[in-house]
Amino acid sequence: MGSNIDIRTFEQIKASGDLPSPKGAALAIIRLTRKEDLSLAELARVIKTDPAFVGRLIKAANAAAFGSRRSVASVQDALVVLGLSSVRNMALGFSLLSSYRSGGCRGFDYDGFWSGSLVMAIAMQAVAQRIRSAPADEMFCLGLLSHIGELALATIYPGPYGEVLTLQKTAEASDLAACERAEFAMDHRELTAAMLADWGLPSLFVETSALFEVPETAQFPPDSRSRKVLDALCLADALRMTCLTDPSLRGERVTMLYPVGERLGMDVESVNTLCDGVVAAWLEWGRILQLDTQPIPPMSSLSRTAVAAPPVSAALNTAETAATEASVTASAVSATMRVLVVDGDTAVRTLLRGMLERAGHSVFDADCGRQGMELALEVQPQMMLVDAEMPDMDGLTLTRALRQTRIGRGIYILMLTTSGEEAGLIEAFDSGVDDFVAKPVRPRMLAARLRAGHRVIHLQQEVERDREEIRRFAAELAVKNRRLQEAALTDPLTGFPNRRYAIERIQQAWASSVRNGQPLCAMVVDIDAFKQINDSHGHDVGDQVLRQISTAIKHALRGQDMVARTGGDEFLVLCPDTNLAAALLCAERVRRAVRAARVNAGGLALSLSISVGVAERDAVMPDPDALIKAADQGAYRAKAGGRNRVASIQGRAGGENDASGADTDEGKMLKTQVRATPAVNPIVIDESA
Repeated sequence: MGSNIDIRTFEQIKASGDLPSPKGAALAIIRLTRKEDLSLAELARVIKTDPAFVGRLIKAANAAAFGSRRSVASVQDALVVLGLSSVRNMALGFSLLSSYRSGGCRGFDYDGFWSGSLVMAIAMQAVAQRIRSAPADEMFCLGLLSHIGELALATIYPGPYGEVLTLQKTAEASDLAACERAEFAMDHRELTAAMLADWGLPSLFVETSALFEVPETAQFPPDSRSRKVLDALCLADALRMTCLTDPSLRGERVTMLYPVGERLGMDVESVNTLCDGVVAAWLEWGRILQLDTQPIPPMSSLSRTAVAAPPVSAALNTAETAATEASVTASAVSATMRVLVVDGDTAVRTLLRGMLERAGHSVFDADCGRQGMELALEVQPQMMLVDAEMPDMDGLTLTRALRQTRIGRGIYILMLTTSGEEAGLIEAFDSGVDDFVAKPVRPRMLAARLRAGHRVIHLQQEVERDREEIRRFAAELAVKNRRLQEAALTDPLTGFPNRRYAIERIQQAWASSVRNGQPLCAMVVDIDAFKQINDSHGHDVGDQVLRQISTAIKHALRGQDMVARTGGDEFLVLCPDTNLAAALLCAERVRRAVRAARVNAGGLALSLSISVGVAERDAVMPDPDALIKAADQGAYRAKAGGRNRVASIQGRAGGENDASGADTDEGKMLKTQVRATPAVNPIVIDESA
């Protein structure tokens, strides 16, 4: 099952009926997806019974397909983009969110739980789009359900679990999982894994959900999919805590993101960009789901202010020396920096801390190289003062180790040394030291070195601001590119998708039809005698006719059908999960709708007709082009048969699949057309002078 929970205990909990479970339309969706002969149209009908889930599903599909195709606007398209497995899991997650927004456990923050779960869902989706270790939409579901064991314990044992949470929030017990095991003989991590396994999620997700809070216990190979998904969960959980924590503590929380991001191959800038995008999506999702969210400052600004409250300064040897050094150092460097002092001598650390704090800097200190390395990666100081001679790890070894990390490469390092030998200083500079200060430290000399270091740091900050400006510009450019992409895939006259989008969409539908063994039909719709309208009344009238005919076609089609304008007066309609007989009926309905429409253009009231060719995918067709060609040949047959009709080249000989458009106004039509050319011309019903 992927967890250490006792199977009999879990089965007893399930049998009690108290375990969080899907309800309503979501339960029907989950049951429906287990059918082998499920059709997308049947699933779409069930989904449409829950309007709230429809909106969430379409939004999730657009997020999963961002940048790759035209926006998803229908349930049918969302099903094609996401797939049955992801739709089932999203139905599960969103159903739990809707059904368990509150409960009887007083110590459990239900709204905060779901708000944090939403952060993890969006973060997992964003990371998946970058590392591609699992489908982005499935990672969204994993993030949404990754803490579901906590909700389960709050639901099953509301009173006792509230007491456990109260105990954990006090200083008496900090390990929530340990408190849970002591009270319930299981913890939320084990219960989460058991529930995900019971719901049929992949074993990859089950195993990682049980371990991401304690990643040091995982035994996954470094470059395996399991390790990447585990690290993605760790990053998403760190971002969750950053978003939900007290604003004054976010600076400390945000530093937890970067080591995990580095394991995923992302530098600090990439982590900041990803997290800022997640926060923006979190706010948007929060409005849709009516969850409490709050704006979060950019991660880059949080990381720059990630400082802890400095301890009380140590006293110097004499009050006179302290006053002199404070005035000299404060006047020398006015800007605040994060400075880390690493020295094994307590007196030296105390002296330097006092000087730096009086200058307004935020000071951290460490008494050895290893502690200095850990603290540097955690607080990300702008400047470090490092003693050259320390046991275990000396200053040069620490410097070389820092320069191997992305964070350490940007730190300005001052070496504290008692030796002024040329060879030693050259070795220090070669190791990555930026400057040195001789011991014993003299305040005026230290102030001068700090000024020089601050100039370099100031230049680095300017570069960072320029990068922020470039990132903002890139974001604006991405929005413009998105709009250009929409324009490139849309016909400006009718608002329909254009030929380029139609070809991409029919290839997707073809692949889905082949994979699932479901029928697929296409229609080619041609407006009869449209050239005559342009020649007789002008192209402006022709444009108005196209717009109004497009509206009539769209209203006559089904919700699952896709229509695109592929030429001047030609349209392509895609009918997924539809056989030839049903497509012919649909085409006839479209033909009648157009024939019944009264087109008002250029002071004229026109009655127009269309010829429609229909084709169904069969075993002899090698590709989507063959399907379009067969539909096009059907349209030619309709034209040759007198126009204003539906035809197909498939079926038995003799044209049994032709649907004639002859009706009561055919006599009127014959009066206006040239007998030598059997065609249906536009009928002018009313013409104003």
